[in-house]
Amino acid sequence: MTVTHHVRVYRSEEELPREEQLAWKIAQVATDPVEVDADVVDMIINRIIDNASVAAASLTRGPINAARAQAFSHPVSTGGAGSTVFGAALDHRTSPEWAAWANGVAVRELDYHDTFLAAEYSHPGDNIPPILAVAQHCGKDGRALVRGIATGYEIQVDLVKAISLHAHKIDHVAHLGPSAAAGIGTLLGLDAETIYQAVGQALHTTTATRQSRKGEISTWKAHAPAFAGKMAVEAVDRAMRGQTSPSPIYEGEDGVIAWMLDGKDAAYDVPLPAPGEAKRAILDTYTKEHSAEYQAQALIDLARKLHGEHPELTDPANVASIVIHTSHHTHNVIGSGANDPQKYDPTASRETLDHSVPYIFTVALQDGAWHHVDSYTPERAGRADTVALWHKITTAEDAEWTRRYHSIDPAEKAFGGRVEITLADGTTLTDEIAVADAHPLGARPFARANYIAKFRMLAEPVLEASEIERFLELVQRLPELTAAEVAELSIIAKPGLLEAAPAPAGLF
Repeated sequence: MTVTHHVRVYRSEEELPREEQLAWKIAQVATDPVEVDADVVDMIINRIIDNASVAAASLTRGPINAARAQAFSHPVSTGGAGSTVFGAALDHRTSPEWAAWANGVAVRELDYHDTFLAAEYSHPGDNIPPILAVAQHCGKDGRALVRGIATGYEIQVDLVKAISLHAHKIDHVAHLGPSAAAGIGTLLGLDAETIYQAVGQALHTTTATRQSRKGEISTWKAHAPAFAGKMAVEAVDRAMRGQTSPSPIYEGEDGVIAWMLDGKDAAYDVPLPAPGEAKRAILDTYTKEHSAEYQAQALIDLARKLHGEHPELTDPANVASIVIHTSHHTHNVIGSGANDPQKYDPTASRETLDHSVPYIFTVALQDGAWHHVDSYTPERAGRADTVALWHKITTAEDAEWTRRYHSIDPAEKAFGGRVEITLADGTTLTDEIAVADAHPLGARPFARANYIAKFRMLAEPVLEASEIERFLELVQRLPELTAAEVAELSIIAKPGLLEAAPAPAGLF
């Protein structure tokens, strides 16, 4: 039975025993020896495949080239065998924190992997690179890796359900540092005291503003979660060496809640598994069929449907206006409510365009499809008829869609919207969608075959056929893998591919 923990700010003169602090309770969840359920194991395999898919698609992109070059500027650290980096040969290794960095950037670059949305936003698959990197470095087997990843997902989802960061313009990776640290703690079988200190350090070092997802969005969008994963690895290392952390990190008078979140009078109710309760939070999460912000997934599917049913909508001359009535988040973060002129700028960066639902809806409506590369090219964004239609699209917050967005009932929770189209002749057309086709409650829920198909589609241009089969055979045996096999849980690029995309020189 899930236990709800009431978390509030404590004045310095108030006593808050360590055992009552949220960081300690997270550590207790991480040390619980409960087994991982079979359906959770299956989903963990799916998400490792999903991460490898999107990493493969981004292997030669600039941010990944830079992060990989940084990683290989550092030798394997002492105390282990080192960790693999996506694309590189399996025997070309680096220190685990730098592997977490390079692989974290590769996983996040295209904004194309799993998601969980509640009080806060998250991509829980960001937990996998740091936990896997430490597993490889420390020689852990598949069962230990499964247990670590289950913890990482559990803690991140539980924090996301309870504590809003974006309301105070704090980036969502502040929940990732603690969850990854907890997952690494489970992987390594660390005691509660060590994990408690690591969680505190990981949170303390990963709080940053949301400007990375505002205005002209930069390449740092992909680096932010990778940095959190890297900090989690380093925090665990320091905690294992007996180093301590700011405490209480959440509840302290000068702590995160008091000064970065809802203030000294704030309180949150955080759900965590009870002792002996299985960690099943990964099953609440969902992946992306399309390479775009998650709130755009359902709207892409609706636009594709409208393309087939009403081809006249692709011509801006036939359309007076399109209003997408949707949730507060969709309107204010990726919609016109953000008041970001860049979201309507055909010269904007890819990172900006994948956070512009007016742009995304336009292209999906005109093309009847969505592609992780072709839909974002400067030529595609700059097409005259696209720009004309794009500028006729706005979003509006709708209270019912906001309520459904925040609903805790999975049957009601929705991330779509209602589209009202006014044609040039004055007639109107309305349609709506609640969840993406690939969502567990959608028209075509993603299953193992879909994850494998996504991997094949994205990997075929950059991996040899034999490498695709090697990885898929290995990962699907995850809980049975030996430590030596976990060490091979990566993907190797086609010969010459990485050399053809060198990174500019840096400091290291």
